[in-house]
Amino acid sequence: MKINNLTKFEIAKKLIKELGFSSLYSKKLVNDFFDCVKENIKGNNYKLKNIGTFKVLNKKQRLGRNPKTKINFKISARKSISFISSKKLSKILNKNN
Repeated sequence: MKINNLTKFEIAKKLIKELGFSSLYSKKLVNDFFDCVKENIKGNNYKLKNIGTFKVLNKKQRLGRNPKTKINFKISARKSISFISSKKLSKILNKNN
C-alpha cells in the first residue's frame, strides 16, 4: 500500500484491516493521537521515540515582495513547525539505497 498523501481516514482503515478494531474506535484512536500531538507541540518541541522530533520555529517579521507586481509588503512574525527524523527512521528510509 503505497500512498503519497496519507489521511487520518486511511490510517483508521489500516487499523481496522490490520488489527480488527471497529471503525468508530479506529477513528477515535487516530483523532485522539493527533489531538495529543497538537496539544503537546504548542509547548515547544515534541519528540516521538523512534520516529522523530517536531520543533517549533519562531520566524521574525520580514519584508517580502510580490514577484509579479514588485510591490513590497511585510510578512508578519509567525510560528512554523519543522520535523527531524530519528536516526532509526532515517536508517530504515535509507536501507534500500
